[in-house]
Amino acid sequence: MKVRASIRSLAKQPGAQVVRRRGRTFVINKKNPRMKGRAG
Repeated sequence: MKVRASIRSLAKQPGAQVVRRRGRTFVINKKNPRMKGRAG
């Protein structure tokens, strides 16, 4: 999982979903699980 200030590049990947949990923004990707990220 990548932790960064901007996860826009991860969110543009095919199959990516942006989810807000516990005040943080996560990107989860079922098609490519390596493209996970967290902002905040």
